[in-house]
Parts: sequence; C-alpha cells; structure tokens
Amino acid sequence: MYAVTAATGQLGRLVLDRLKGDVVAVVRDASRLPAGVEARHGDYDDPHSLRAAFAGVDRLLLISSPELDAARRTAQHRNVLDAAVAAGVTAVVYTSFLGADTVATGMTEAHHATEQAIVASGLAYTILRNPFYGEAFLPQVSDGVVRSSTGGRGLNTAFRDDLAQAAANALTGEGHLGRAYDLTGPLWTYPEVAEALGVAYEEVPDAGPGPMAWLNGLVRAGALERQTGDLESLLGRPAETVVERLTA
Repeated sequence: MYAVTAATGQLGRLVLDRLKGDVVAVVRDASRLPAGVEARHGDYDDPHSLRAAFAGVDRLLLISSPELDAARRTAQHRNVLDAAVAAGVTAVVYTSFLGADTVATGMTEAHHATEQAIVASGLAYTILRNPFYGEAFLPQVSDGVVRSSTGGRGLNTAFRDDLAQAAANALTGEGHLGRAYDLTGPLWTYPEVAEALGVAYEEVPDAGPGPMAWLNGLVRAGALERQTGDLESLLGRPAETVVERLTA
C-alpha cells in the first residue's frame, strides 16, 4: 500500500491524480479531498495520528511541510519518519529542494536536516530535490511586452504537473531506492520566451524589496542555471517547457 502525506496541497493532489489502486491520502482535513479517495487523518504535529495513518503502508511519499520555521519544519518531518518506522513502513520518498545535500542554511536548512534524518532512520529511501515551481515565474505579456528583472539569466524551474508525475513514478517504480535525484526543468530565459511568443522584452529594475526581488537576485546571480537529466529520466520523456505551457 502507498500513502501520500499533505495530500490536499497543490502537489499532493496532483500526485493522487496519478496514482491508481492501493493508495491512501494522509491529511488533516479529509473534506478537502475529492470523492473516491481513501483518507486517513494525519497531522505532522501529532505523532499518534501519523502512526495510525501509516498502518499497513509499505511505501510513503513525504511531501515536505509548508512550515516556514526551519526548526519546527524539521521536527514535523522527524515525527513523520518516527511514525513510519513504528508503523512498519519500509520505504519513504521525500520531496526535498535543490542544493539541500550540500547547503544547510535558509531554504535548505530543514531539507538538509531531514535528508540526514531519513538516512539515519534505517528506512529505504528516495530523495527528490525539486527546483522552484515554474508557475511562480510564468512570464506575463503586458502591452505586447514581457518584462522581468532577471538580467537575461537562465531558470531551471519545473511545473508541478511534471514534479507530481516524477514523485508518483519514484514512489511506485523500481530501481529508485537508495537514490537522490536533482530535478531541474528545461533551462529558459525571459528574453527567449518573449522571442518565441513574438513580443518585445524589457529588462526592468525590481519593484522593491520582497520575495520576488530576492528570487530575481538569485536568477541574476546564475543560481538557477544548474541542469541535470534526472527529471527527464524519472518522467521517461522531456519535461514541459515554459513556451509549451504559455502556448497550450
């Protein structure tokens, strides 16, 4: 039996859509699930509920908590791992983040600690280090122009649909245990997308401090240009490109 945690989230729901047969959704609020899905109550902050939810589960997809505080997020993930061991789960697939294997600060702090906890748990495992979601960076055409503050540098984002399919394949397929995948989407730039759409491109300064300004700074520094073939390998096909999404 398979189980998916955080199954009412945007990624979790997409994974459920791709899994057929013996799967349970581990959720805090079952009313948010579509009809026909077996739901079990499981709260990352309630170890007892997690142990009950994992009864009879063989392979578990641990979708990382949305909690922003790294210490609490790590504790939540440890609760899941401890409950999985206690319930007799044999393997866990974890949605980590690119760079978490080597960097333990900021966005990767909790992921780094969780990866270490997974290895120490004794569970068989597969680690999926996801990139930023492409949905957050989709170019917008305004007055016939695409604008960004990225300096024309590349982005390795991927769409949730593809990352969900990769997670489902890793959970149910063979040959993935003991492996970590660094998932990157096809490299793209805002100027290239503007050209493909037949519109102009304009580089503009950041509107002001905030999350997008921070992300744009990462892009300008080339921090999102890493490329691997892991996502395509897990999918068994090329990942969706930004131009394909915009012209679909």
